[in-house]
Amino acid sequence: MSQYFLAVNHDPADEARMAEMTPAQMQEVFAAVDAFNTEVKEQGAWVFAGGLQPIEMSTVVDNTGAQPVITDGPYAESKEYLGGFWVIEAPDLDGALVWAQKGSKACAGKVEVRPFQDEPEA
Repeated sequence: MSQYFLAVNHDPADEARMAEMTPAQMQEVFAAVDAFNTEVKEQGAWVFAGGLQPIEMSTVVDNTGAQPVITDGPYAESKEYLGGFWVIEAPDLDGALVWAQKGSKACAGKVEVRPFQDEPEA
């Protein structure tokens, strides 16, 4: 089985849409994501998942020079940012795409699928 990163990206349009949601609508999304997480776990595809704090809470560490430099984030000035993710196991990309479709429906947002690099052989 291969591992895949399912990224939930946000942009300003998503923020505006989420800001307009009522608490009841937000609870529906939370319940849908919880049901999706349960299904992924029950099917044995779950590795790890998490939601992230807002992009304004990020910190960037650059220790590529003579001294480390630590600055407030985000790392890249971009309209889109990572809001949460799942790491799953699937037999192939097609299997990961099925999970991504379900995850996208549950979180009411776009999901990007990226395979992890294969581990080097010892």
